[in-house]
Amino acid sequence: MKKRGKILILAAPSGAGKSTMAQRLLDDFDEINFSVSATTRNPRKGEKHGVHYFFLNREEFQKKIDANEFLEWEEFYNGTMYGTLREVVESDLNKGYFVLLDVDVLGARNVKEMYGMEALAIFIKPPSLEVLRQRLEARGTETEETLKIRLERAEKEMSFASHFDTVVVNDDLETAYNEIKQTVSNFINS
Repeated sequence: MKKRGKILILAAPSGAGKSTMAQRLLDDFDEINFSVSATTRNPRKGEKHGVHYFFLNREEFQKKIDANEFLEWEEFYNGTMYGTLREVVESDLNKGYFVLLDVDVLGARNVKEMYGMEALAIFIKPPSLEVLRQRLEARGTETEETLKIRLERAEKEMSFASHFDTVVVNDDLETAYNEIKQTVSNFINS
């Protein structure tokens, strides 16, 4: 029987490089499986239910909250809800996978609290709020209002960095990724 897996948590402010780091970890480690989140937002072009997200309406999502089926969940400023389904994570852990969660800071803290030493929580920090602003502006997807909201949220999120097992400053992508890769490799092999 395969040994039970563990949880890898990546958290970061929007624009700090979390998605890039997550994808590279998935490319480099066969034993890591990405946890597909549930959301109340509508699918974007090309997104498939159960592959990119579990697309639920608000009523279905609320029923799962009430039944304690989420490890963590959050409602964002635009009313969209996201969450990590307990059953999906536990199934992968029982198959021996290291389950990669891409979650917000509070969700990361909750999952780390639940799983303790069976979870590695990594916080990816931008070099500064100004650099983060530049990265978000370069995406071309933010209005002045959403940019302001994201930066205020980022400042709050960065205040929680000390609660994580590891903090990596993403000043240089390769340097930051190599630090994360080594930390994850050590955790997997421990």
